[in-house]
Amino acid sequence: MSIVTHGVEPASRLVTGQIPKWLVRWSKFSRALVFADLPDEVVSRTRLVVLDSIGAIVAGRSEPEVGAAEKRLKRSSRNGRRSSPLMHAFLDGTAGTMLEIDEGNQYARGHPGIHVVPAVLAAGELRKISGSDAIVAIALGYEIGARIGMASKLRVTMHPHGTWGTVGAALAVAKCNRASARDIVSVVNVASSLGLTTSRRTMLEGGTVRNTYAGFSNMLGLMAWDLVKSGITGEADGVGSVYGGIAADDFQPAIMTDELGVRWEIARNYFKRHAACRYNHGALDALSAIVAEAGGRIDPDAVEKIEVQTYVWAAQLDHPEPANMLAAKFSMPFSIATYLVNGSASLDAFRDPARSDPVTKSLAKRVVVDEDPALTARLPAERPARVRLKLKSGRQFEALATINKGDTENPYASDEVVAKFHEITEPILGRDRSCEIAKTVLALETSETLASLQNLMRMTK
Repeated sequence: MSIVTHGVEPASRLVTGQIPKWLVRWSKFSRALVFADLPDEVVSRTRLVVLDSIGAIVAGRSEPEVGAAEKRLKRSSRNGRRSSPLMHAFLDGTAGTMLEIDEGNQYARGHPGIHVVPAVLAAGELRKISGSDAIVAIALGYEIGARIGMASKLRVTMHPHGTWGTVGAALAVAKCNRASARDIVSVVNVASSLGLTTSRRTMLEGGTVRNTYAGFSNMLGLMAWDLVKSGITGEADGVGSVYGGIAADDFQPAIMTDELGVRWEIARNYFKRHAACRYNHGALDALSAIVAEAGGRIDPDAVEKIEVQTYVWAAQLDHPEPANMLAAKFSMPFSIATYLVNGSASLDAFRDPARSDPVTKSLAKRVVVDEDPALTARLPAERPARVRLKLKSGRQFEALATINKGDTENPYASDEVVAKFHEITEPILGRDRSCEIAKTVLALETSETLASLQNLMRMTK
């Protein structure tokens, strides 16, 4: 038997039944890993990732779409009163991406934390999970998701949210359930087929369905464990198939095990202070340096033109008239303009009142964004941007940012990450509850269960 149509392989070649060597190693590594195996840096960074993710979730829950979705989903549930762990995983993942303030990983080219933390918190509603076990599960889920992102080239038309994060969530939940090595293989293979067909254009147009992608990853990751334990099976090499030719190309399995257990991706993450897409941060950092050089403020009306030269993905964000808050966060011209007008790229700097401000709208149209191939070539280790600001008086300023503030190479101090948490949660939770959550998370390994943390997050003010 033979097939002559190009691109179609016969089943006799495709069906090998061979589990890839990297996954066998991962299953054994994941099964054996305990809290004592984690380096101190990984433990401390994981705590901060949990805190940062919870902060993003709490802040995002106050957005009207999240509240409305929760009410409608509760009405469609059987009891109509309580949210299930699956719903919590979905809503928390969705809320955590609403405001574009959650942490990420530049090497994975995505946001592993918000794809894993809600799933582990939801798993803690189904069984007793200690704080130390939660840290292990989150670090593991983060690691496999980030490494899939590093090992493959996601299609440029796809958004990374909702893709490999599903595998990360599934592995984290499996670890919470003390899965065997065999079950870990099955969970990874099943979860690999559950990623979404995400569209990159949603973020550019302001299609807020994009904010649900991480929610679905957490929910589906939680479901993957129950599916496997119910007898549902996947293919032998689901990750290789999906990320080697369906959602992505050029899957490099060697990256999955390179320095496994030695180099941890969660310890190479970044945290965000600008409430905008990470691609804008290099230009915003450069602009910040220009404003400081100019004496602390530049009158927007005095600006003739702002030129931004940056790497390809940042240069793509050139639309000057965003349709809504999400699109504004993915607009370089608007981000630059609102920073100058408001003095920072804060949460409020992207809301409708700021977006409709005539001074900001006018300035955004005077921002020109271009790709510089030499700056693109510096990815992923750097996220560079060069900003030139020309005043109508003829005076000019220029600054180059290569390593974004918050990156591992230019990190925020732990105190700054904690300060961000309080800044975005205290208006919603109040000072006392915000402090109690931070205290619990920063000593998470001492907690016998996740119940107290969950109660602090769920209770009303």
